[in-house]
Amino acid sequence: MSATESRPTTETAEGPATPATSQATKETLEDYTLRYAPRSYRRWTPMVVATTALGGIAYMADFSIGAGIGLAHGTGNALVAIAVAAVVIFVTGFPLAYYGARYNIDLDLITRGSGFGYYGSVLTSVIFASFTFIFFALEGSIMAQGLRLGLGLPLWIGYLVSTLMVIPLVIYGMKALSKLQVWTTPVWLVLMVGPLVYLIATDPGTVDRFLSYAGTDGDGGVNTASVLLGAGVCLSLIAQIGEQIDYLRFMPPKTEANKGRWWTAVVMAGPGWVVLGALKQAIGVFLAVYILASVGPSVAPEPIQQFKGAFDAMLPSWLVVPLAVVLVVISQIKINVTNAYSGSLAWTNSFTRLTGRYPGRMVFVLVNLGFALALMEADMFSFLNGILGFYSNCAIAWVVTVATDIGVNKYLLKLSPLAPEFRRGMLYAVNPVGVVSFVAASGLSIAMYFHAFGDTLQPYSPVAAAVIAFALTPLTAVATRGRYYLRRTDDGIPEPLLDADGNPSGTVYDCHVCHQAYERPDVTACATHDAVVCSLCLSTDRVGDHVLPVSGELLA
Repeated sequence: MSATESRPTTETAEGPATPATSQATKETLEDYTLRYAPRSYRRWTPMVVATTALGGIAYMADFSIGAGIGLAHGTGNALVAIAVAAVVIFVTGFPLAYYGARYNIDLDLITRGSGFGYYGSVLTSVIFASFTFIFFALEGSIMAQGLRLGLGLPLWIGYLVSTLMVIPLVIYGMKALSKLQVWTTPVWLVLMVGPLVYLIATDPGTVDRFLSYAGTDGDGGVNTASVLLGAGVCLSLIAQIGEQIDYLRFMPPKTEANKGRWWTAVVMAGPGWVVLGALKQAIGVFLAVYILASVGPSVAPEPIQQFKGAFDAMLPSWLVVPLAVVLVVISQIKINVTNAYSGSLAWTNSFTRLTGRYPGRMVFVLVNLGFALALMEADMFSFLNGILGFYSNCAIAWVVTVATDIGVNKYLLKLSPLAPEFRRGMLYAVNPVGVVSFVAASGLSIAMYFHAFGDTLQPYSPVAAAVIAFALTPLTAVATRGRYYLRRTDDGIPEPLLDADGNPSGTVYDCHVCHQAYERPDVTACATHDAVVCSLCLSTDRVGDHVLPVSGELLA
């Protein structure tokens, strides 16, 4: 299936439409919002999925983040900080990406069964939703700066334009996003890499100036406090793995025939996104140092100014600003359709679980954009590093907790069920393993970040978030003996969840509530009818009529 095709046209994927089909069911079947993504829908090749996922990291924020760290702490500290953060993000992102691609579920569904419970993961859904609107606001601010430079638009109008223009693109989910990302990625790569190559080739002295830059508060050497402060800002991007998984969940089943391509795509588009991200941050430092003398430290972190300065060295003057604006606009659109899309999934998922109502994903597209616009109008770009440094503590605590549960509790201690579970009735409402670890790690690290334990320890808050989450997750699992992972071990359907190759089963069952057909992992037996019910109908069952009771053996 090519990137321009959508879903299979046979009725086996979702069944024929009936008068009883709810609007919620119809909308979630567009790209399986809140659901397991069935193999009948996943017809993209591994490389198409990977290209689509990587297209979403074309954001310009990395240039600003790198520039901010480099200008403050110097090139040496910035490069070490970027490298440290990249290693942490890669290591923690690997198990999450594997689970998303192997079992075809998003990060929220992974989190539910990896230590948090059915309602406990609402905490992390809000954290992830916050990530999407914070970075939407950051990218929107960068685009508004470009529109001001290129078209003379006031910033507040630029903020509004950058917000409204993504709405038509994000409505249709994976189908539209795959086309957009595949078509625009080559243009984006040429515009980003070309100026850097030209500057290094024609003026080697730029490299020496870049490497020797000491920063406004540095002495030219590398020191632990500066590295950790910089790494804390970079680690705010650790939650980006959630957006990568929103694409990776559409990977085809892993087989003997495709396992090489499958693993390449998962590593490249999963934790591998941080390799390109780290390179962009380093380029941001390079370009900021290059233009510093001509524009000053207050403007040097702006990507539009960085690329204007770079293009100015290699292109006719009449082409410089238009090309810089084109690069910024393409980058902003590529990432902000992903931010709007992923944020709407996170908000919708949380709301549906807590209220039993599905208001429609578009409602939360608008909610997410509203939060982002408010941040832009509040001029978040001027206090960017402070926001990201604070947010990174929450994001690190969440991702490290889930990654540790998968890597340690599932595979080493075998206290957490190996196959992920996300369906209501199968999970306890709250699992202390993830919730306690996350709350303790994020709470203590945030207190440390705000100098509660003194100025000396303040730079170590991201380290504290990671270490506490990594230690408490297995300790809590051992203390509770894994008691609160599964409310039931039997979902009432005799067929196994996984096929002989370890992939989720493709057998189709009819939900007796919405009268649609779903594959095996998305259904359970109904508590009150001799039939099966799908995961969304379970989520919206406000009286619990269809929810299976707790297993007898678990009550003993």
